[in-house]
Amino acid sequence: MTTITDPPKEQFRFSMLLNDTRYRSLTFQAIALFVLIVAIAYLASNLVRNLEQAGLNISYEFLKSPSGYDINQVLIPYDSQSPHMRAAWVGVLNTLLVAFLACTTATIFGVVAGVLRLSNNWLVRKVMSAYVEIFRNIPVLIWIIIIFTIMTAVLPGPRAFRGDDATASMVLGSVAFTNRGVYVPGPQLANPFFAATALNWVLVLLFLVGSSVATKALAKWATARQEATGERPTTWYLTLAIWIVPTGLLLVIMGLHWQVPELKGFNFSGGIKIGGPLIALWFALSIYTGAFIAENVRAGIQAISKGQTEAASSLGLRPGRTMSLVILPQALRVIIPPLISQYLNITKNSSLAIAVGYADITATLGGITLNQTGRAIECVLLLMLFYLTISLLISAVMNIYNNSVKLKER
Repeated sequence: MTTITDPPKEQFRFSMLLNDTRYRSLTFQAIALFVLIVAIAYLASNLVRNLEQAGLNISYEFLKSPSGYDINQVLIPYDSQSPHMRAAWVGVLNTLLVAFLACTTATIFGVVAGVLRLSNNWLVRKVMSAYVEIFRNIPVLIWIIIIFTIMTAVLPGPRAFRGDDATASMVLGSVAFTNRGVYVPGPQLANPFFAATALNWVLVLLFLVGSSVATKALAKWATARQEATGERPTTWYLTLAIWIVPTGLLLVIMGLHWQVPELKGFNFSGGIKIGGPLIALWFALSIYTGAFIAENVRAGIQAISKGQTEAASSLGLRPGRTMSLVILPQALRVIIPPLISQYLNITKNSSLAIAVGYADITATLGGITLNQTGRAIECVLLLMLFYLTISLLISAVMNIYNNSVKLKER
């Protein structure tokens, strides 16, 4: 009787690292990694040695000294006596603010323009084509300067709102459009306990996150009920209550009210100021990048077979519902990868804010702080670290979303 046994396992030999195709690629990768580490170590040691010979040393103690300059747009408390570290954080938050706003509005502009470029209406299709070709072929810096110049030249100054009818001159009696920016009502907390707490809005954010989790749980329950009974229960009023009731009660307890901006002296006080440089940078990045996103959306839609549209039409779906329920969800797997690059471009192009005086991280840490302290290497290294970190985070988040919408194969 013959017994079938597995062949003996081949014993590993060092020569297999080069001769065996199973290990050769790993060997070359290890060698390349080693050479890269040696090169980086050599460059770093050479930098440190040259700095020591020049009597210089890398130190970040300058971040603790007073900055000595003011910033016109701040999201956290700041004055000229705050340290350079505080000024850098103000720049970081300003950069994240304009990047978030521009990514959001550019996506809206891009999706609308991309869909309308495929419209059956000749006029709409040509207008959107003109928008794409004009805005994407002119440098974004020029658009930033044009929009900022128009704002300062066309809009009135705060003095135009003087007099007894100053409130009547404001939009809805509470919003003022001036050449210095837009002044809108701002939230204020009357409850002294919450007003004195630095993390009060974090509590509101936690309530909103909790409402989001509860909404998803409700939708999951409704889906399970639909699969079990064949009928989906009505949940819109429960969803509305989940979003409004808990957060609304919290805001009532906090004593939330809206502070309307008032003209005092030569400028407005109270409320929230959206500075002209922020608006110019935000709008320019949005319309410029929106033109590129429009082409990505158009390509994604055209990548979907026309049979999908015909099948949806045969089921009685209108064109709008077909686009939102059938075409766009399938086109996302084509749209998302290039969309990540556009979000990265928005974040990096925000460094052009210095052209209109918006204090982003490049203007604060890489501009005024660098010139005052002379610590060019330290400031540039921090700038590189910031943009690298933000870019990697955006890529990671968008790649996670891309994996969730891509085509799942068996």
